[in-house]
Amino acid sequence: MMNFSKIALLDYGVGNLYSVANALTKSGAKVILTNRPADIKQADKVMLPGVGAIGDAMMHMKNAGVDVAVKDALLTKPVMAICVGMQAMFDYSTEGGRVDCLGILAGNVQKFDDTWTDCDQPIKIPHVGWNAVNTDTDHVLWDGCGGEHFYFTHSYYCTPDMADARNAGAIVATCDYGVKFCASVIKDNLFITQFHPEKSHHAGLKLLSNFVNWQI
Repeated sequence: MMNFSKIALLDYGVGNLYSVANALTKSGAKVILTNRPADIKQADKVMLPGVGAIGDAMMHMKNAGVDVAVKDALLTKPVMAICVGMQAMFDYSTEGGRVDCLGILAGNVQKFDDTWTDCDQPIKIPHVGWNAVNTDTDHVLWDGCGGEHFYFTHSYYCTPDMADARNAGAIVATCDYGVKFCASVIKDNLFITQFHPEKSHHAGLKLLSNFVNWQI
């Protein structure tokens, strides 16, 4: 049963807002598009979408106070982040040199190496298209979605530092593209995906529905 959660969909200078909003609405959410900390505080859940450069995203977050509001939200409510939103959760990204991020999870963001191969062929950068996500969990967020293919479009990938206490208990899903890389992390009430559920048809809508109905 849908619980019609009110989700603050954050506008912080990245693209793909309206396709995420439409997918969340189809999944049973009431969506408010905002960059106001007050709206984030009042929402049941928070979503950080993301298509764009991490440097611009972090600048807009800080200018609007979204960085602090997201950290505050994580104290009390479910938060989901997609693609650039996922990358923003780590310590820093190497895109454009070094960009300091939110530091909620330990680790960094690196660019794919064009010397890696996939099916004996050099990988193409960016990584664009459908790929299987490998999960080994019975977490409610992955209910009905384990082993499914999801849609990716990215040149950078997250490298969690699993030896750091901030990542203790994290549930990591992976994808293979030249190397095995981190496709998703669940840590307490934070759910992040490198792939785009809003572009991933039935599996993506199921995943978003699981988030909409997630109780912590």
